[in-house]
Amino acid sequence: MPAIMRGVLGYGPEPRARKASKPKPRQQAGVQKPGYKPVRQPKSAKPSGDYAPAKLRAAQGVGLRPGVALAVAAGVVVLGLLVVLFTGQRLQRAAAAVAHGADVQMAGLGFKVARVRIDGASPRARADILRASALYAGEPILGLDLNSLRARIEQVGWVKDARVMRLLPGVVAISVTERKPAAVWQMNGKHRVVDADGQVIPEADPTAFVQLPLVVGEGADEASTEILPLVSARPRMMDRLEALVRVDGRRWDLRLKDGTLIALPAEDQESALIQLDRLDQDQRILDLGLGRIDLRDPGTVVVRPRHGGAQESLSAGA
Repeated sequence: MPAIMRGVLGYGPEPRARKASKPKPRQQAGVQKPGYKPVRQPKSAKPSGDYAPAKLRAAQGVGLRPGVALAVAAGVVVLGLLVVLFTGQRLQRAAAAVAHGADVQMAGLGFKVARVRIDGASPRARADILRASALYAGEPILGLDLNSLRARIEQVGWVKDARVMRLLPGVVAISVTERKPAAVWQMNGKHRVVDADGQVIPEADPTAFVQLPLVVGEGADEASTEILPLVSARPRMMDRLEALVRVDGRRWDLRLKDGTLIALPAEDQESALIQLDRLDQDQRILDLGLGRIDLRDPGTVVVRPRHGGAQESLSAGA
């Protein structure tokens, strides 16, 4: 039978076994043949060098696509706005409660009011300042609203301005500029103490300042800021002065203890008082017991005796 038929029918000698193919040598690192594409390393392959898997996982994020991440972020913002809109002041109250709790905890560690130090105030003003501060022993010092505390202190009539500081752990330091009483103002039968700026000091007791000049009449409190320095600079007049009376809201009458009345002009009061000083030096006019000394005319001083005598004119140096 021909050989070709034996091959088809399965007869004839056994076919030769194929030779095992030799493995191809590995491509050397760093050398690429034309058209070569690197094969991605399986996940199970061991990393080389300083590679840290944990760092890589952190850098890869949570695995959300950018669009999904943006949608989540927008949802968080909207949710926050809804919380603010629908809770009103609840969120602020909750935050305040948390802050208060923290202050109480710190107070338990010693950060609480143990002492109040007041500088710049006289003994008569200290009690009013301490009362207005509304501070109490053991109060959490870190929870104090210093601006509100300063505002309360500056409501005290004695206080012109104030500064407040915490000296941890337990001292509140208050430094004030105190208003100095300058006169007692009489108006509608009531007496009040005023300072050099004409400001009333409600807490001051007028009976404790009988040595101060008395200013009388409507507007005398504010107008006293100009006349008091002029009168205070003249000791002889101050020793004899009983009251300064505001007339028609324009000028002053000075009433002396012996009953003499000195009428000052509405303007240039200092020049009129200088003229009176010259007359007093030359003629001791303040010792004469006159009824009235009229200085309203800059060129002439008119005097009138106390018991109805004829008035006469004087001039300095006469």
